[in-house]
Parts: sequence; structure tokens; C-alpha cells
Amino acid sequence: MLKYENLTLDEERALYGIHGAVVENCTFDGPADGESALKECGDIAVINCDMRLRYPLWHVRRAELRDVRMTDTCRAALWYDSDVTIINSRLHGIKALRECDRSALTGCDIISPEFGWFDRGVQIEDCTLQAEYAFMHSRDMEIKGLHMTGKYSFQYVQDVVIRDSVLDTKDAFWHSKNVTVYDSVVKGEYLAWYSEGLTLIRCKISGTQPLCYCKNLTLIDCEMEGADFAFENSTVEATITTPVISIKNPYHGHIRVPEVGEMILDEHIWPGADCDVRIGK
Repeated sequence: MLKYENLTLDEERALYGIHGAVVENCTFDGPADGESALKECGDIAVINCDMRLRYPLWHVRRAELRDVRMTDTCRAALWYDSDVTIINSRLHGIKALRECDRSALTGCDIISPEFGWFDRGVQIEDCTLQAEYAFMHSRDMEIKGLHMTGKYSFQYVQDVVIRDSVLDTKDAFWHSKNVTVYDSVVKGEYLAWYSEGLTLIRCKISGTQPLCYCKNLTLIDCEMEGADFAFENSTVEATITTPVISIKNPYHGHIRVPEVGEMILDEHIWPGADCDVRIGK
């Protein structure tokens, strides 16, 4: 197996196309300011390296990155890759992960606007994430122990399972399909409008005007905080364990809630609406 160790590399395509190699204790930086250091590589391990240059890992097949530090100048780090595992690493460049298949991230610190777009088969465990527009159009994802802050996350995603996470994010899950969230905190305004097949189980949900225009929405033993004008024009099956400020014009289904400050059924209710709302313990 080839080994590249204790090097400083700054030229264009510095290790282009290497296969069956270990890259350890290297720094990708310098006056040549070269791009695409590890493009078209396969079966590589990248260990304890500093990456400060653009586009380092494109079209990579089978790789492990461990204790790697990517700065904000390491833009668009992983694109068009497959079967890449990233462990205990920092991903601090914009658009860090895109159009990848079967990526697995564990124990990572991610600060990356537009993170995780158009990916398939992402697995995330015990990571932190700061991002605007995270996970746009991604699918087949499994997430556990994610602590994220940002805006506009999980839009247009499909077939996603999230567990034991804290999602502090505005406009999450818009137009999503077949998403299930277990035992998590979900904060933010306008949650999951236009979603289809969203299921929230034992979650704490907070924010204004949640869960409107949803199809096949399910809430099981969830808490709601700050929820006003909830469930507008939604088809929903919900058991809620806390009082709700207001519910407005739900469409079909059943809602069980201990207390509602205001039940709004006004002239804008959709024709044929028949949602059964039962209030009280």
C-alpha cells in the first residue's frame, strides 16, 4: 500500500487518481493554491490531515477520512463520491457534501452552508451541524444524535429517519416525503408545510404556524409549544400531550389535544373538511 506522510501539498491535483493509499499527517495548502488534490481516487485512507484548498475529494470511490480538518477555504470538499466514511472530522467549507452515495459521518463538526444537497444514502451519528439549506433534495437518510442549527433544512427530502436529535431550524421538511422523526426536539417556524407522510413520535415541537397543508401527517404523543394556526388544511392523525394556542381549519383526520386556546373554523375552510378534533384529557 502506498503511503504519503508528513507532506505539504499545494499543487493542482497533487495526488490525482491514487488508489490503495494512506495519506497521513499531510497539509494541503500553499502558494500554488492548487485545486482537486485527491480527485478520482479510490480505496484511500486520509488521516490527521489539514485541508485548506478547494474541491479536494471529487469522484472518490471508497475512502475513510479520520481526524481531518477542513477550513472555510476548503470549498465543495466532497462531490460525486461513493462509500466515503468520515470520522471525528471538521467540515467547515461551504457545500461540503453533494451528489454523493452512501456517505457515513460520525462525530463530526460541520459548519457548511448548503450542506448535503442531492445525496443518497447518508448516515449521520453524533454530529453537530450549522447550515442554511441543509439536505436539499437528499433521500434514503438515517440520522441519530444530530444537533443542528440553521434555516430551511430537509426541503424536498425523501425516505428519512431521524432519532434522538435537536433540530433548531426554520421551514424544515417543506415538501418532504416519508420522513419519520423519533424522540427529538424540533424548533422553528412554519414546520413541514406541504409535506407528505411525515411522522413525529414523542417529539417536542415548537414554533409558530406548524404543520399546514400536510398530507398523511401523523403525530404520536408529541408536545407542542408556541403552536398557533396549527394544522391548517392538513390531513392529520395526532395525539398531542400539551395545550395548543390555536388550531385553524384542519382538513381530514383526527386530533386529540388536552386544551386549545382557540379553535378557528372560518369562511376559508376547504369544502368537505371533516377533521374530528377532540379536546380534553
